[in-house]
Amino acid sequence: MLPNFEENLQKYAKLLVAKGINVQPGDWVKMTIAVDQAPLARLITKEAYALGAQKVIVKWADDEISKLHYLHQPTEVLTNIPQYEIDESEDHVLNHRVSRLSIISSDPGLLNDVDPAKVAAYQNVSSKAFHIQRKATQNDDLKWTVAAAAGAGWAAKVFPNLETSEEQVDALWDQIFKTCRVYEEDPIVAWDLHKKTLNEKAAKLNEIQFDALHYTAPGTDLTLGLPKNHIWTCAESYNPKGEEFIANMPTEEVFTAPDTRRMEGVVRSTKPLSYAGTLIEGIEVHFKDGKIIAISAEKGDEAIKKLVFENEGATGLGEVALVPDPSPISQSGITFFNTLYDENASNHLAIGSAYPTTIQGGTSMSQEELLAQGMNTSTVHVDFMIGSDKMNIDGIKQDGTIVPIFRNGDWAI
Repeated sequence: MLPNFEENLQKYAKLLVAKGINVQPGDWVKMTIAVDQAPLARLITKEAYALGAQKVIVKWADDEISKLHYLHQPTEVLTNIPQYEIDESEDHVLNHRVSRLSIISSDPGLLNDVDPAKVAAYQNVSSKAFHIQRKATQNDDLKWTVAAAAGAGWAAKVFPNLETSEEQVDALWDQIFKTCRVYEEDPIVAWDLHKKTLNEKAAKLNEIQFDALHYTAPGTDLTLGLPKNHIWTCAESYNPKGEEFIANMPTEEVFTAPDTRRMEGVVRSTKPLSYAGTLIEGIEVHFKDGKIIAISAEKGDEAIKKLVFENEGATGLGEVALVPDPSPISQSGITFFNTLYDENASNHLAIGSAYPTTIQGGTSMSQEELLAQGMNTSTVHVDFMIGSDKMNIDGIKQDGTIVPIFRNGDWAI
């Protein structure tokens, strides 16, 4: 076992509660976590109540049972989401503004053997059924954090050369603790310093207000417009009460929304994407007249095509995120097969919905008003990684002036 594992797991739980979702007295907390992560769940629950949470709700998950559901339930049963589940979700959002903590630990290829059509059908129905929760999350109407725990299946994928499952899980926990700054004497202070660095980059980009970005790299030549009054943001977010939270732990990105009406060119992925239990690799995307007109993958081709062409608004993009190649996660040299981690090692784009928080006044705009500003609306939001140490990005000003933003995968601005 890792040295001082129990002590560091305790520090991690406290960090997620105190800094991640920033529990305040009277808060309701809803945690989604796998059954094999029960020790972490108990610590998180204890820490949340210590900070004054009024109620902690735990939603348990299990990889093997989830896979069995997909394999054996007919599609019409699998996609028949009970109304009581929808009612519960809406009650938590509308009546209690529940702070959501999602702990991910699943095997990234869990559903590789499941019919992609069945997985796509469930994802489509689920995203529509829980649209109120999704909208509240994207608008930062409630506090939310996505973090990770070391599941055995995931650890085996990341560290296949280690001999035992125990060694693999320890190695993954070690990376989680490092990237979330748990090993620092005071992780919360360390996070405050990290946020300061990211905020400086975001402030500079917001001051310039580029009209477009031009990406070039092997296999990539892509121009993305940016909406007027777009906002570059980073680590911290704020709910309507002004309470700060960190949506992703870890995070290394500075991001905004593209003008989904102005997208031209081609881009290639540089890391695998784990989407709905399926590993997708070697993605190539072609854009014309503001839409994805073709997409393919060397592995998981059917899954990526169904994502883009069978979900409302998924032929558009909702996010552009800048992550320098020298970031700690990238320099670890590890492919995590997990978007939370791999997106923080690489520049990335998101298929689907834009965050309304990335344009001035966006959270008070209707769907039609967002679209009129070039903000994509969709039932999905799926990041895929495109960055490398060979990527250059230029910012294009309104007058056509070109300003280097990235050179060879690192900040140039």
